[in-house]
Amino acid sequence: MDDDFQTYLNRAMQLILPESCRTQMQHIQESPKFRYVPGEGLRAVPFPGYSVVTPPGTAEAENETFYQSLERYQQQLIKDMGSNILAPVPPPSFHLTLADLIWDSAYRDALQQKPEYEAQLRQQMVKIFEQSQMMNEGNPIHFQAIGLFIMTRAIAMCLVPTNESDYDRMLKFRRSIYQNRELMGLGIEQQYYFTPHITLGYFSEVPPPEMLGQCCESLVTLNHQWLEESNKDFWVNRAELRKFNDMTDYYRESDWAVFGF
Repeated sequence: MDDDFQTYLNRAMQLILPESCRTQMQHIQESPKFRYVPGEGLRAVPFPGYSVVTPPGTAEAENETFYQSLERYQQQLIKDMGSNILAPVPPPSFHLTLADLIWDSAYRDALQQKPEYEAQLRQQMVKIFEQSQMMNEGNPIHFQAIGLFIMTRAIAMCLVPTNESDYDRMLKFRRSIYQNRELMGLGIEQQYYFTPHITLGYFSEVPPPEMLGQCCESLVTLNHQWLEESNKDFWVNRAELRKFNDMTDYYRESDWAVFGF
């Protein structure tokens, strides 16, 4: 289901073009993952589930300077667009999702139908990572951040692998998850093409028409500045099974599945 290397590179470069920003700005929607609470401001809405992700923000020192750069750009986005429009992801929760597993209503339904569902999911992920050890080459997978782009309900930093070999390693890793029969039996299937990105914020409301151009120009300006940024490298050293109750916190227990690249 995922693109080959060159197709993904072409698609990624299209995502960060000014023309793509202007087009996508016309189609953004309010994210259901955050809502405004009178007297409290923006609050994350319950949205539970599991994903395979890189260690979030402060949990991984190797990407610390990169995340610091992302935080600066996030702060500028909020300043330009307004905190009422963009609900920021807490920097300690910045991460790259390597494989979405199950979330929201599908997760709740699975748990209701099978109380032992979570234990089975966690056990199966341990088995998958153990069976995938042949893919452990002892070298991290190298990505480079190329610019911000607009998603339907969020703004994210787009990542591209620096070589085809690293991209193929990542796709093989994803296939080891999505093509596992036991995991399929737990209702997990691939639903999205792999578009590696780090989400900086979600649209808590749609900007008024007169602000759309301004928001887009802010993104274009920041992408020009990013060209001069020195901290563009992002390293995927390991993948972890993590649970989330909303979009602000991804956590794990010490015995949950971990895979080292």
